[in-house]
Amino acid sequence: MIIPAVMTERTPVDRSTLALALEAGRITGEVATPRENNLSHIHRFLEQERQFDFGVELTRDWDYDSVFALMVERCGLRPDPEFVEGVDTISTEGCIDALEKLAEAVGQVARAGGRILFATGHPAGLLPVHMAIAAAAKNAGAVIDTRDHFIPVPEIGGDVRQIHNVWTWHQHGGSPHTHLAEPMHALLNDFAARGGSAPDLVVADHGWAGAASSRGLRTIGYADCNDPALFVAEAQGQIEATIPLDDDVVPNLYAPLIDYVIERAGLN
Repeated sequence: MIIPAVMTERTPVDRSTLALALEAGRITGEVATPRENNLSHIHRFLEQERQFDFGVELTRDWDYDSVFALMVERCGLRPDPEFVEGVDTISTEGCIDALEKLAEAVGQVARAGGRILFATGHPAGLLPVHMAIAAAAKNAGAVIDTRDHFIPVPEIGGDVRQIHNVWTWHQHGGSPHTHLAEPMHALLNDFAARGGSAPDLVVADHGWAGAASSRGLRTIGYADCNDPALFVAEAQGQIEATIPLDDDVVPNLYAPLIDYVIERAGLN
C-alpha cells in the first residue's frame, strides 16, 4: 500500500504520458479481468443480485443487450458479442476523460470550501488513490468530516471507519473488499442522525458510490469492466461520472493517475 505517497512531491503528468502509464500497468487497455467474468456480471446485475446491484436503483428497463452496449460505449469492452472468453479491454481515453471530470469536480468543491466524502470498497487497490486525492482536497480547503467513533452496520455486521480521510468497511479486524451498499447507507444515516450536513460531493466506488447516487448525492465513481451497475447509474443520470479502470492492480501503479488528477484539479 502506498500510504506515504499522500505526502510526496507530485510529478507532472500530461495526457499522453498518463495513457502510456495506464496501459503499461494494465489499468486500461488489455486488462486482467476476463471477458467471461464481465459478461457474467451483466447477467447477475440484471438479476439484481445483492453483491452486484451496488445499491443502484433502476429507473428504466434494462436488458442484456442494452447493458452490453452501454459497457462497450462507456467502459470500452470489446464490441463483438460473439467474443465470450479471453482478454477484455477498458478504454484508456474514456478513463482519462472521466478522470478530468473528477479533477474538475474535486477542484471546484475544494476551492469553494465544500464537503467531500471519500469511500472505498477496494482497500487493497483504490484506498491509496482516494487517500492522496482527499489529502490534496483538504489542503486546498475542502471539508472532510471525521468521526471519533465507529459506525455499526447492523445488516451485515462490522462497522465503518476512516483511514486517512477515506471511509472503509471494517470487520473481524480488517477492511474487506465489498460491493455492498449497506456501509454507505449506515454512514449517511449516522450523518443525518447527528444533524450533519450532506456532502457536496462523494468520490467512491462499488456500493459506496451506488448508494450515494441513489440517495441523490452528487457522486463520481470508479468502476471496473465487470461492474456494470455504476455505468448504468451514470446513464440514468444518477452518477455524474463513472471512471472505467481496473480497480485492483498493485497500488503503486496508480501513482501517475493520482498525479494527473491532483494537477488537473489545481490542488498542487
